[in-house]
Amino acid sequence: MTQLSDTQAIILSAAAQRPEHIALPLPESLRGGAAAKVVGAMLDKGFLKEVDADMRKGEPVWRETGDGHGVTLVATDAGLAAIGIEANTSAAPETAPKTRTPREGTKQATLIAMLRAPDGATIEEIMAATGWQSHTVRGAMAGALKKKLGLEVTSEKVEDRGRVYRLPAA
Repeated sequence: MTQLSDTQAIILSAAAQRPEHIALPLPESLRGGAAAKVVGAMLDKGFLKEVDADMRKGEPVWRETGDGHGVTLVATDAGLAAIGIEANTSAAPETAPKTRTPREGTKQATLIAMLRAPDGATIEEIMAATGWQSHTVRGAMAGALKKKLGLEVTSEKVEDRGRVYRLPAA
């Protein structure tokens, strides 16, 4: 592993935790000439690179270019490797949706538990358990359960009970 100063390690560690590995803002204790010297050494070693700052996203600016644009500092794969973090080598963007897991003790968790019960649940039963209006129950099933969590909600008419909704048991 490459020898880094404490300041360089702090800068790279902070960048690794930020979106798009942006290295700014620098630590509060690093200002002026000291900042320029540390960043210059990191640029020379290839741990950081200067990229155009996207002002619309509010990216911080390291320095301004002569034409009125700004540049920001981004940690490179070599910089991340220097602190022991493997770079994301996959060239293709993620196509699989992130799996979401509902928190325990929430109304959504109550809804899921009711739907996974052997008898399922009706809209009225879910309304009584959650305090939601009927349109909220339907929206939660269509949006949160089907679209976001990818669960398959089924329904059927049951005599003396009305429409009953179910989820397959987990």
